[in-house]
Amino acid sequence: MVALTAENDGRFSHTQNKQKSFYRYCANYNHAVCNWMVLEGGTDPYCKACELNRTIPDISNPAYMARWAEIEKAKHRLIYSLLMLGLKVVSKTYDPDKGLFFDFIADLNRQGEEKVLTGHDNGVITINIAEADDIEREMARKAMDEVYRTLLGHFRHEVGHYYWDRIIDNTNNLNDFRKLFGDDRIDYTEALKQHYENGIPANWEQQYISSYASTHPWEDWAETWAHYLHIVDTLETAYAFGMSVHPLAAKNSSDYNTDIKSDPYRVDKFEKIIDQWLPLTFAMNSLSRSMGQHDIYPFVISPKVIEKLKFIHKVVRSGSFN
Repeated sequence: MVALTAENDGRFSHTQNKQKSFYRYCANYNHAVCNWMVLEGGTDPYCKACELNRTIPDISNPAYMARWAEIEKAKHRLIYSLLMLGLKVVSKTYDPDKGLFFDFIADLNRQGEEKVLTGHDNGVITINIAEADDIEREMARKAMDEVYRTLLGHFRHEVGHYYWDRIIDNTNNLNDFRKLFGDDRIDYTEALKQHYENGIPANWEQQYISSYASTHPWEDWAETWAHYLHIVDTLETAYAFGMSVHPLAAKNSSDYNTDIKSDPYRVDKFEKIIDQWLPLTFAMNSLSRSMGQHDIYPFVISPKVIEKLKFIHKVVRSGSFN
């Protein structure tokens, strides 16, 4: 992030090493859904985040326009995190085989017929725009008996599937993945069927970050990946605000005390990240309860899940990409 100088012709400039570069807003700035910049003279009028869009809702519909705005807020935060982690982010426009596209689509009618399913398929992430509506999303959360459901969470989960293809499958990381998450060659359709027919396994909390993660190793990866992004992004915000946690009732216990003095996107050892995360979530949840709200982070991270998160951190830091 750098400071730009506004020019008289509507452009913005930045000077580095006596070299002046010019920028302009992404084309989606005209729709008030993006404030990222693109280099003047580039071939794409869209920024790194917006060039990933293949399908957007019908913005002539005011309700859909409002939902798209919420979707872009979440998607831009996601792309920022991916770039900060040093992950390769490329549109299918430029890499049809291994690139990424987003489809933001509405159900065809109010009765839910021909319902759009949020999911990932070969680098295309589909988001049902109903997820951008607070009421619709809360109804879905209750129907699915979930403790947590957010638009940003959907993005983080689905992009986890995309990066499994890029940094795990057909790489040297696959065997280590199977040791921690299980054998991905298990029939996925049958695993889903068993999950919904037989329910979740007993004591799932000891092995998984969520009950849905117990469905199949792919879902375990995607759920754990999403939480990895939750943790790193939230800690970065806490770092930017210079936050520390030192509860008066536990001032002699290191388990509840932390000074967040490092940018988690630049931390090599995952142990340092998790040691900061646990005291921070204790404070965040306590503050949320004081406002009469549910816990912001209603999850318990078991030692087994910490090992999975540590593995994701190691793979991401290694810079491997298929």
